[in-house]
Amino acid sequence: MQRVLFSSLILILLFSSFQKEKISTKIVTFPSLDGLTITADYTEVKKDAVWIVLCHQARFSRGEYKEAVVKLNKMGFNCLAIDQRSGNECNKVKNETAALALSKKLPSEFLDAQQDIQAAVEYIYNLNGNKTIVLIGSSYSSSLALVEAATNFRVKAVIAFSPGEYFKDLNVSQNIKALNKPIFVTSSKNEAKSAGALYTNYENANYEQFIPQSEGEHGSKVLWEKSPSQKEYWEALTPFLEKLKK
Repeated sequence: MQRVLFSSLILILLFSSFQKEKISTKIVTFPSLDGLTITADYTEVKKDAVWIVLCHQARFSRGEYKEAVVKLNKMGFNCLAIDQRSGNECNKVKNETAALALSKKLPSEFLDAQQDIQAAVEYIYNLNGNKTIVLIGSSYSSSLALVEAATNFRVKAVIAFSPGEYFKDLNVSQNIKALNKPIFVTSSKNEAKSAGALYTNYENANYEQFIPQSEGEHGSKVLWEKSPSQKEYWEALTPFLEKLKK
């Protein structure tokens, strides 16, 4: 009996070790459209799973999604969290792409990061073939994610945290008028009106906007465990994510 229990324990430990190894995150690099090297955290749970490309907000890095990626992996999603050239540091993770852009004296305004998002989508598509790719954006990058989805057939859905008209030379609302893909938009309660007004294609039955009962926060910080509102945001987001698997 003891031998059986011991054998079972070994199998459980081996399986657990395998699972941890299977979803371990590795750092990858790939070129942006102008040749700048982009740094990203790459986590593959399963070969045929949906891929989520995660884009951070202003002054941040891919570290914005350290906690969220763990949850998304447990839900069965592969993830690529990127450093855009416009950013700095978040959760003790330095933005390697932004630092390199600065050293090379390359443009690093919000709009300049659009090519980084496009390159990330191309990277996943070319690496994994015709897979479902979802974009998650936070603040300025959520607007860029929506614009990218409007013209990029590789992007199948968008999750936008606190999107808005953040750019002098780009009218986001005008550029996403024809966007007819699954979209999940959310924000703080105070931002809800402007975030909701950004998208006017009322015929899109796959569009959802979540307005929190609490005050919420700007960007995807609402998904962090220390956020008082994180539970209600995850509860609203999860059904949308589950539908993308089907």
